[in-house]
Amino acid sequence: MSLYLDSAFPQEARRAFAAGMVSGITTNPSLVTQTRRPVVDVITDLCEVSKGIVFHQLVEDTISARKKEAERMAAIWPGRVGLKIPCTYENLALAARLVSSGHIVGITAIFSAAQVYLACQAGAQYVLPYVNRSTRLLGDGVALVRQMRAVIDAAGSTTQIIAASLKTPDEAVATLLAGAHHLTLPLKLIESLGDHPLSDQAIEDFKQA
Repeated sequence: MSLYLDSAFPQEARRAFAAGMVSGITTNPSLVTQTRRPVVDVITDLCEVSKGIVFHQLVEDTISARKKEAERMAAIWPGRVGLKIPCTYENLALAARLVSSGHIVGITAIFSAAQVYLACQAGAQYVLPYVNRSTRLLGDGVALVRQMRAVIDAAGSTTQIIAASLKTPDEAVATLLAGAHHLTLPLKLIESLGDHPLSDQAIEDFKQA
């Protein structure tokens, strides 16, 4: 079970990796926009900090443009830049071509177990479901992750789930127990996983003793 940082800010990446518990980074267009920097610079800086995969989400309007974007972004740091592709039928076909060319591909904006089945057939190494958003829109994002994992296992696929859109430590743990292989979390949530009021109380009790 690997932990990814969900951020586009190099300063947050440095802080997360300094703690020694984060394996890679996921970004999305909203996060990159918040940096007010060119996306190539953002991904380059994050690759310099990260010890693992840095995911960039494709945003161009056409399949041909997205393919060119994928090749351009993957070339920033070969073997280290992952390509996040929102799930549509035509994007799954693009994913299959990119995987066959040796690229790391994650299917994102994925909201059904049926979509996961096609992502497996396309050879995508990862799927990135939005857990909390799925709960809000569909009713139970954790149950959806459980279904996705069941499909992956039934297909005998090596595709792995990186669960995103998590808001609390309890939701993160429930998602892991439902079958997610990995989590991607914002820095504040990562840090909150290590804290608990009773731990603070125990430390204080030891001091008093």
